[in-house]
Amino acid sequence: MKSQLPALEIEGVGIKYVYPIFLVLIILEYLRAKHLFDLKESLSGFVIGMGATVMRVVTNVFEITLYLWLFQAFAPLREHYLGYTTLGFAWYVWIICAIFDDHNFYWHHRLCHNVRLLWAAHLPHHSGHEYNLTISIRNGWFITLFKPIYWMWMPMVGFEPIMIATCLIINSFYQFFLHSQLVPSLGWYEKVFNTPYIHVVHHSSNTEYLDRNHGGMLSIWDKLYGTFQAPIPGVKAKFGISHDPGTYNPVTHNLFEFQEIWKDVKKAPGLRNKLMYIFGPPGWSHDGSSMTSKQLQAELARAKAEGKELPQHDFVRSN
Repeated sequence: MKSQLPALEIEGVGIKYVYPIFLVLIILEYLRAKHLFDLKESLSGFVIGMGATVMRVVTNVFEITLYLWLFQAFAPLREHYLGYTTLGFAWYVWIICAIFDDHNFYWHHRLCHNVRLLWAAHLPHHSGHEYNLTISIRNGWFITLFKPIYWMWMPMVGFEPIMIATCLIINSFYQFFLHSQLVPSLGWYEKVFNTPYIHVVHHSSNTEYLDRNHGGMLSIWDKLYGTFQAPIPGVKAKFGISHDPGTYNPVTHNLFEFQEIWKDVKKAPGLRNKLMYIFGPPGWSHDGSSMTSKQLQAELARAKAEGKELPQHDFVRSN
């Protein structure tokens, strides 16, 4: 247990020193661009963020313990088959760890948008109608319950748990700065790294922008896996989700989609349809009453090709 203390201490440093800096930056952004804020929504976002921080601190103990156990349990196998017990702390291992960490985040994030049960946990991050730095702390309370799954392979192959934890925290801090509309395109930097200019697309509920730009620190994963979308001239970003909780209540925002899933499961005919409402993509419906992002984008493409107006639908979600 002692060997996990450095990781927990890093988390404590973040809460004690970095979070106050974030608060100052949020206040400065508000003073500069008040029109980008809804104060009730921002207050709700702070409460959501506080709840997410408490959950993260609690689950962090389990997460680091899990990584430590996997690291130690697989050490004999690494030594026997790979000829080493640890990848160590060389500078290049840190870089490789950071790259793999971001790759893990990409797939974690992408699946949160493509599996409805995971989307239910991620939804609070997208349910804000305004886009500003408060969104960066507006994280779902239940997402840390399954997020570590994507990182479990790293201690198995020999990455030190303290290194993994550090890369996770650095990635989270970097992503704070992505949630602003005040930063213009950074040109060549965006060929490799994620920026607010790119991430604004990810939070937009426009059909053209759905399920795009899932990367954390790097933009290369979206380009590699075909989910990158640059801002489109003339397509102004709309924020929030179309099937909205309709309240500022933080608890409602964290439970809302789970409740909607339960309603759909109860009325769905047959086991397959029930499972699809849980594990299928958000927006899937057995009767066509709502549509997935891919269906919406295909319909939009057909409408544009035929010069027709896109009909309106009752969507389960729009991001």
